[in-house]
Amino acid sequence: MTRRPMLLAAIALTAAAALSLSACGSDDSSNDKDNDKIAGADTGSETPASPSSSPSASDSVDRPKIVFPSDAKNVFEYEKTGDAKKDAALADSAQSVNSVDEAIFEGSTGTKALGFYNADKALGAYITYAQKYIDDGETWVGETRYFDYKVTLSGDSKAYVTYCSDESKSYIKDKKTGKVDRSPATANAYVLYNTGLTKNADGVWQTTAIVSNRGDKACQP
Repeated sequence: MTRRPMLLAAIALTAAAALSLSACGSDDSSNDKDNDKIAGADTGSETPASPSSSPSASDSVDRPKIVFPSDAKNVFEYEKTGDAKKDAALADSAQSVNSVDEAIFEGSTGTKALGFYNADKALGAYITYAQKYIDDGETWVGETRYFDYKVTLSGDSKAYVTYCSDESKSYIKDKKTGKVDRSPATANAYVLYNTGLTKNADGVWQTTAIVSNRGDKACQP
């Protein structure tokens, strides 16, 4: 199955970002046009619980707590680089992903974390993305895996992060009926993301630009 495609076709990274990402071996990509949904799974309770494998920040910034239902989990597979700035950018990149999913679970794009970890065009695109779930009365359950991370820095306040996602074990759920989409997973369950982050005055690495390519061969097993 694939979850909803990101509505990010209009968002482009800067030229510097494109060069940096190219140096990482990532592909320039545009938004997926496919509207397939991901394969099915058992549903569980929706009692709030902490998202799985969410990196915790070690700085003194007062960060919003992100809460997931017990039947959904994001797993982030990356190792610390040893560079404090890169590691902070990676951690906040993961929290950006969590913040978007939290908005879907909460049924609101007014969550504190969404605007905390995202800004500029990326924030607008994420609001549109989450709102589509909300309008359609849908959420998701299961596990989404994020892997193959690459990060580069540009000066003190810009970072570029690429990564893949595996949505083959996460599934669309109708909130009203509780029914889970059990369509078979396809290549579209794998997505390549190219993102740009900017460090704000509070020291948070906000995602400000993103391009995604669903079904990218670089992310497929």
